[in-house]
Amino acid sequence: MIVRLVKMTFRPEEVERFQGMFERWKGKIIGFPGCLALELLHDTENPCVFFTHSHWRSFADLEAYRQSAVFGDVWPVVKTLFAAPPEAWSTHSEHRLPEHKSPISQSPA
Repeated sequence: MIVRLVKMTFRPEEVERFQGMFERWKGKIIGFPGCLALELLHDTENPCVFFTHSHWRSFADLEAYRQSAVFGDVWPVVKTLFAAPPEAWSTHSEHRLPEHKSPISQSPA
């Protein structure tokens, strides 16, 4: 599995526009063959910084998406909103641990 992280820094006046665009496009992205998961993360310190976190069955699936009409519709519009160049990483998932349940947060039996 490939995990793709993309950091995007937007001009302050474009943040809401990007959020609306993501809402409209997220179904097309997650529906693309080979896309297993999609998440939009918003930085806690800088309201202009977002990350997309996506899981792909294979690198070939990610590349097929990057060459697709869906990506061709999304990326040229999004990149006009940037305040800084985007950063992207494609990684292999080596370990994925289940969510840890704290004993403090569990209710007594």
